[in-house]
Amino acid sequence: MYKKKTHRVDHRIVSISQPHVRPIVRGKAKANVEFGSKVAISVVDGYALIEHLDWENYNEGTTLKESVENYYNRFGFYPEAILADKIYRNRNNLAYCKSLGIRLSGPRLGRPSKTEDKTLERVARQDASERNAVESKFGEGKRKYGLGLIRARLQETSETVVALQFLILNLERKLRVLFLKFLHNTILYFDNRNLACI
Repeated sequence: MYKKKTHRVDHRIVSISQPHVRPIVRGKAKANVEFGSKVAISVVDGYALIEHLDWENYNEGTTLKESVENYYNRFGFYPEAILADKIYRNRNNLAYCKSLGIRLSGPRLGRPSKTEDKTLERVARQDASERNAVESKFGEGKRKYGLGLIRARLQETSETVVALQFLILNLERKLRVLFLKFLHNTILYFDNRNLACI
């Protein structure tokens, strides 16, 4: 850096004990730079699925095609719509989704139209509110399951711990769904018994 008069080194080692960890500039108020893995997830019916995990900083917009193909391999069909962040709305992804008949949420590229269609505006607002599920999964993982506090030394161990955190997150979701079904059926059972007794 001194000889080349630069302020940047690709694949810079910031920890001797964890050479796989890279600094990722996030520009957040709390911490401008974060250390750790970068995870791209998709949320289907409330369940979080890891789509891409990497230790290098990468553009999330490049992972959309891989995520769509993973969805097809899991479920046997393509999704009707993808509620993604603005970074995923590039020309390549839009053309790819259009070729498959998938609606990619968000505003059109370019300047906003002066005569905005109210229906499209309402759909965009609805998509944005439903897309919050992805951000809430990260918040839930960090707040309840220690996703932001992983201190494993080896790269493979850290990746395993991240995967286990998402597994536990999904198991908790499944337990909540099963409990609600059980509670609903129990209430129906006792309501029917009361009706029969009257």
